[in-house]
Amino acid sequence: MSDQAADVVIIGGGAAGCAAAYYLAASGVKATVIEREGIASHASGYNAGGLNPLEGHGWPDPLMPMALQSFALHKELWDALPAETGIDYNGRIMSILKVALDPGDLDDLRATLETFNSAPEPGFSAEWLEREDVLALEPRITPEVIAGIRAVGNGALDGLEFTQALAAGAEKLGATVVAGSAVGFRLGNGKVESVVTSDGEIACGAVLIAAGPWCRTAEQWLDIAIPVDPLKGQIIRVRPDGPGLDYELIGGGSSMYAKPDGLIWCGATEEEVGFDLSLTDEARDDIMRRARRLMPALSSAEQVLHTACLRPVTPDWLPLVGQAPGWDNVYICTGGQKKGILLGPAMGKGIAEIMASGSTDISLEGCDPGRFAGSS
Repeated sequence: MSDQAADVVIIGGGAAGCAAAYYLAASGVKATVIEREGIASHASGYNAGGLNPLEGHGWPDPLMPMALQSFALHKELWDALPAETGIDYNGRIMSILKVALDPGDLDDLRATLETFNSAPEPGFSAEWLEREDVLALEPRITPEVIAGIRAVGNGALDGLEFTQALAAGAEKLGATVVAGSAVGFRLGNGKVESVVTSDGEIACGAVLIAAGPWCRTAEQWLDIAIPVDPLKGQIIRVRPDGPGLDYELIGGGSSMYAKPDGLIWCGATEEEVGFDLSLTDEARDDIMRRARRLMPALSSAEQVLHTACLRPVTPDWLPLVGQAPGWDNVYICTGGQKKGILLGPAMGKGIAEIMASGSTDISLEGCDPGRFAGSS
């Protein structure tokens, strides 16, 4: 990489960084994305691809408004991105079949039923299912099942292809994606004047740090706190001896995600083990034990692939989206936790609008990076 210049340099080629590049480019601001290992090479490329804007850590407040905005952006992108880029990432509406295998699970079912039937946006609903109703919808579920709900309105996609489509769409609008590693900043007068990479420098008008749990590397460059840490998740992809699933299936401590190619993705773990990406027999055995309890037919399934990724999580589980404290032209966009692929469009559009015009209509309550000032 020879020395060059960009309006904005984005460090990180995951969903948040690529969404920011896409929305910046759409507004006429050309960004250069620096990615060390390839677009969507980490959590954005290995997530299960579920889009549930109604439930999660930090729901309903303050994250549900952003999640609903991001879900609406996803549905807009389903039409635009594949047409613009030729990359079909299978954006679709996907129902949930959530079941109770133990009496203690029934309260969780009732909570999800209430959440979907009282959703602030149209298109969501849920119905209670007795045991025989559950088995009629999916006969391979264990006969241990007590009851269930069918919830309608969520989405699903393929995270790797989605993030690649965002990057390709941004490039078509004038953005640039370069391979390399950011190793520091050249600073002056309260600003970043250029990003120093392993192959040269890129002069910039502004910089966006969107490198997931690796954002902490920039703490020492800027003398600020960027408290985002890795939460490891392992997933097992299996090919069932028979058809795939028609639903996202949840119960008995297992989550299964239906894929258009007939595979079922089973997962996922939550492990606080730093940057360890090793694949463990313990995780595989636990994931498959839970999955087989929920759907005994998976005992004969072929295990196709075992993956691990690191989701970026902050101490309060809320994203970091906004201007870096104390710096005129430094911005941060990370911390989507287990919902990064869902929140990516809203996080990217929000920070892009802030960088381009100083304000945004995206709900970013609780996401100001300055809330952790002084905690490094």
